[in-house]
Amino acid sequence: MADPSSYRPKPGQIPDSPGVYRFRDEHRRVIYVGKAKSLRQRLANYFQDLAGLHPRTRTMVTTAASVEWTVVATEVEALQLEYSWIKEYDPRFNVKYRDDKSYPYLAVTMNEEFPRVQVMRGHKKKGVRYFGPYAHAWAIRDTVDLLLRVFPVRTCSAGVFKNAARTGRPCLLGYIGKCSAPCVGRVSADEHRELADEFCDFMAGRTGTYLRRLEKQMTAAAEEMEYERAARLRDDIEALKKAMEKNAVVLADATDADLIAVAEDELEAAVQIFHVRGGRVRGQRGWVTDKVEEITTGALVEHALQQLYGEEKGDAVPKEVLVPALPDPVEPVQEWLTGRRGSNVSLRIPQRGDKKALMETVQRNAQQALVLHKTKRASDLTTRSRALEEIAEALDLDSAPLRIECYDISHLQGDDVVASMVVFEDGLQRKGEYRRFQIKGFAGQDDVRSMHEVITRRFRRYLAEKEKTGEWSDGQNALTEEDGRPKRFAYPPQLVVVDGGQPQVAAAKKALDELGIDDIAVCGLAKRLEEVWLPDEDDPVVLPRTSEGLYLLQRVRDEAHRFAITYQRTKRAKRFRSSPLDDVPGLGDTRKQALLKHFGSLKKLRSATIDQICEVPGIGRKTAETIAVALAQAAPATPAVNTATGEIMEEEPGTMGSSGEPVRMGAPDERRGQET
Repeated sequence: MADPSSYRPKPGQIPDSPGVYRFRDEHRRVIYVGKAKSLRQRLANYFQDLAGLHPRTRTMVTTAASVEWTVVATEVEALQLEYSWIKEYDPRFNVKYRDDKSYPYLAVTMNEEFPRVQVMRGHKKKGVRYFGPYAHAWAIRDTVDLLLRVFPVRTCSAGVFKNAARTGRPCLLGYIGKCSAPCVGRVSADEHRELADEFCDFMAGRTGTYLRRLEKQMTAAAEEMEYERAARLRDDIEALKKAMEKNAVVLADATDADLIAVAEDELEAAVQIFHVRGGRVRGQRGWVTDKVEEITTGALVEHALQQLYGEEKGDAVPKEVLVPALPDPVEPVQEWLTGRRGSNVSLRIPQRGDKKALMETVQRNAQQALVLHKTKRASDLTTRSRALEEIAEALDLDSAPLRIECYDISHLQGDDVVASMVVFEDGLQRKGEYRRFQIKGFAGQDDVRSMHEVITRRFRRYLAEKEKTGEWSDGQNALTEEDGRPKRFAYPPQLVVVDGGQPQVAAAKKALDELGIDDIAVCGLAKRLEEVWLPDEDDPVVLPRTSEGLYLLQRVRDEAHRFAITYQRTKRAKRFRSSPLDDVPGLGDTRKQALLKHFGSLKKLRSATIDQICEVPGIGRKTAETIAVALAQAAPATPAVNTATGEIMEEEPGTMGSSGEPVRMGAPDERRGQET
């Protein structure tokens, strides 16, 4: 590990001008490439006190052994040079987007004498028109099969084409009318190229011209009583419309645009791109990257733009690029995109309307891609084993923690304080073992006391189960009920993880000590810098950025947070929709709904007589009297207020909806997990 001061340039050596810099390690390998408006100011940030640097930046500067730079005239040149060097050197500390798959394109080989329509992957070739990318190759083939009725362009390989020309017989597509058969001279090279041009125009979004032309031809054929030709044209029109339906209109103004969305957490980021041409989504692709440097969303967007358009020119760069955050500064990037296209490119954040709605869809796709990537990564047995071994080594455990329990506290400004317990065994979720807690020992907001209470309650139950089974003298069967299900809290974890830093870890450790438990390890994961805290330690354990152990701990912590906040929202929603009818003994949901449906609201039910209540099916006189007493004792509910107009609503909570069902607010209850 190198000391950055050993290779720090002398004062005055670094120019105060735009440029690109490279950090090299002791073997002269480039490990990081960056650009700057002012090289002097940017590089000075790397040579400050190591304690003030982000952990990932600190790792980079201590791995490096030298730094060098190249001065350029403008920030646009710096952007171009940075992209070139990243492609050339593949530095380990730079953001590198990796395709989650090799996306297929619909390609038309306009560089050949007889252009061919085909599916292509990999690098783009000069003189070939590309459309897409598409998620699946079969989607391309379905579209092409529909369009070949109207644009019978060649789709065969060079070998098949030459063989047909030699024998004078076209392939099957030539016989059924889905190829114009230029191989046997049915159309000339110019006529076939014109068909290919029309095919490309249609795929590029200029669809109205061909539909109107075919409709006129169909009408003329019908007037001339050429009904077979009119029927064929009708089928062609239907084929084109069906192909168009596969890409529904998403932007009504027929915009050509690319929409880029980013979903990220502390360790990874996923990028999704929708290619919209003529107002229709013509392609989609996505990348995932490890965040090996401290980076903002705007910087992630800038790297995505470099990856996307670094080797593109002309119409491949659209007039409009919509992003979730703008690079800082944005002007050089916009100027660079304009240079790649050859005309002005608008780079902006959508604020309203269809474009903002479509951006939300792209964002959901990015979030789903990140979740899917994490799930695939977590499902790998070798990766999970390595993660558990790394955790054991970092925390100095005797063996890998095969069962990990994680706890998190959730509340809303001190109200509805709850906690969650999630369980991972062999690095995988055990959702049937999840538990949730209500904090009962005190009122108000105190995460440390809450953590102490939850750990105490969980492991007091563990000790009680242990005592029942007589130290598990009957073996593993003592851990299960008669029906084979595991007893609640019967299994001890090898590692307890708490969401938080030193205070939460100390509270968890104190709870275990008070119960006399000394064979369960405890650690905490602080969200800000992903530091692992151990009891009675002043400094955290910093796991390497590429550590699978850190990834697993983060995933456990995030799952505990999700489960806790879901339960907290459920409790809050349940409190908001409580009703005086809840306090009537023996009155279930079915009869509550029947009452509300009969009277329409609690206000009308409260004013009803006992005889009127008895008219409701299933409600006897004794129950009606109990309901009347409960409603009379309950204080009138606070009037509902229309937040849009400030108007006080006449009806109380429990008013019937248009469907005849009671209106219910709040999040749906989460069934998984048991409340304790």
